Amino acid sequence: MANASRQVLWEYWGAELKRHRENAGLTQDMLGEKVFVSGGYIGQFEQAIRRPQLDVAIRIDQVLQTDGFFERTWRKLIDDQRYADYFARVVDLERQATKICEFAPSVIPGLLQTPEYARTVTIAANPFVTDEYVEEMVAARIERAEILNGPHRPEYWCVIHESTLRTMVGGPAVMAGQLDHLARLVRERGILAQVLPHEEGAYAAMTGDVRLMEFDDAPPTAYTETAFSGTLLDDPAVVKRAQRAYDLIRATALSPKASLALIESAAEEYRQCASAT
Repeated sequence: MANASRQVLWEYWGAELKRHRENAGLTQDMLGEKVFVSGGYIGQFEQAIRRPQLDVAIRIDQVLQTDGFFERTWRKLIDDQRYADYFARVVDLERQATKICEFAPSVIPGLLQTPEYARTVTIAANPFVTDEYVEEMVAARIERAEILNGPHRPEYWCVIHESTLRTMVGGPAVMAGQLDHLARLVRERGILAQVLPHEEGAYAAMTGDVRLMEFDDAPPTAYTETAFSGTLLDDPAVVKRAQRAYDLIRATALSPKASLALIESAAEEYRQCASAT
């Protein structure tokens, strides 16, 4: 489902929520109290600024006696087979974020991947799927990256472990192209990137990826991911712990200038290797 079409349907979801709420004689604060969110959140749902969690949609149906309408439409809107169930919500939040901070210990972040790199990663994890499936996954990843373009792009900061640069995904030509793309984004000031060098040894959050997202009119969230699952966190205390871990990682990483030099040096090494073969 295209982003624009999905947004229109979320706006319909919000308009229906407002209509049913007002018909029930409830203010946003009153409904929010009954479904255990703030009245401000209800307003953001109605304006399609923020997406509700499934349990909130279910409670809205119960309070407004809408016979499962909001749960059913939520499931329809959130269902995108291109993304794992645990990640679909994150994709929606990425589009709303004003700031994204990401730590990638083993693979180039999805928002920064070239099609060739994304294709290789997808096939490595799914060796028996069709070409059509692979291309659909790659297209979804490249589509996500569109949030980094345009005047309303989020501030994007990533820390990449050096092992990510040294792991040859798809061969030297693919890696040279991937690292050139990463360096170009940095030089164009589209992103800010740092590299955590091997010699730093142990680091905070060694168990997986960490992503922090901030929003104009909503609390920040954190997302952590391992090989086969991910967890979206919005508890303020837990988000604060994730932010601290990210700060510790960023503090031990190379400076942006030194990081760019390392990325470009690695790209040149891969380019020379590709030329020699």
